[in-house]
Amino acid sequence: MDIKVDLLRVGGTENLAVSDCPVEDPQAGEIRVRQTGIGVNFIDIYQRMGLYPLPLPATLGVEGAGIVEAIGAGVDGLDVGDHIAYAGVVGGYRATRLLPAWRAIKLPKDLNLDVAAVSFLKGMTAHMLLTQTYPVQHGTVLLIHAAAGGLGGLLTRWAKHLGAEVIGTVSSQEKADIATANGCDHIILGRDAELVKEVKCINDGQGVDYVIDGIGGTMLRKSFECTRPFGTVASIGQVAGPIPDISMNELRCLSLAAPSVMAYGAQQDRYKRAGQAVLAALDQNIFPEIGLTLPLAEAAKAQDALEDGKTSGSVLLVL
Repeated sequence: MDIKVDLLRVGGTENLAVSDCPVEDPQAGEIRVRQTGIGVNFIDIYQRMGLYPLPLPATLGVEGAGIVEAIGAGVDGLDVGDHIAYAGVVGGYRATRLLPAWRAIKLPKDLNLDVAAVSFLKGMTAHMLLTQTYPVQHGTVLLIHAAAGGLGGLLTRWAKHLGAEVIGTVSSQEKADIATANGCDHIILGRDAELVKEVKCINDGQGVDYVIDGIGGTMLRKSFECTRPFGTVASIGQVAGPIPDISMNELRCLSLAAPSVMAYGAQQDRYKRAGQAVLAALDQNIFPEIGLTLPLAEAAKAQDALEDGKTSGSVLLVL
């Protein structure tokens, strides 16, 4: 028997339950993976809270890494013993899991599996945001909220690799130090900072080209004010509360995007291209450190830490 963590009902982490589960056999086109690590992401929290509803009970978790343990009929290009990672498939909070074979991204044997387990959802999100939602390049001025977090740190490092100038927001001096180490050119510190004023001061009175806002709530309108005419705001989360209703008049000459990495990775060719881009980024050491590691059975504690803003870097569950 293996273990899994299921969401029994919508609400707080007290609704996550650890239980034994049988090892399942892969069907045609599937593989079974013995997971070594599972990434914890805000989408797990949104699903737990019912913002992204799932049929219940549900096993959360949409990224991980491990070793191929069994292969179903009709699967080519993978062998038992291969190291793989995946992203974008619900059901990750368990010791072994079944995957559509096309979701498996084959890894070099020298790539650390813990790093791989927390890299591919965030990596594909970064690829989507920095190459598709807005083509970040040399000279782009970019505002990244929560720049010390797992995704924020990766976005910062990847954007710097592309030649951008990065302004990052953080909530504490400790996180400011982390964001600076990740490459932020400018730091705006504190939840009560005069964000728009500070951004305009940094950028000679001009707005930025692009804002990536994973905060939501009242922050989204502030993000609009930080953006230059004909710039872009990407709304990718709602840590601070629901996304407000936005009128077309508020956007003025701005572009507003609400991109979904789950939709981005649902198309096989695009998923494979993004996966190869993440592997290249890993090879270039673009990814930041893992900030918190806990056993799978403590998934509730991991989600609490992420939701309460007590983490920097990525959050990993291990078996």
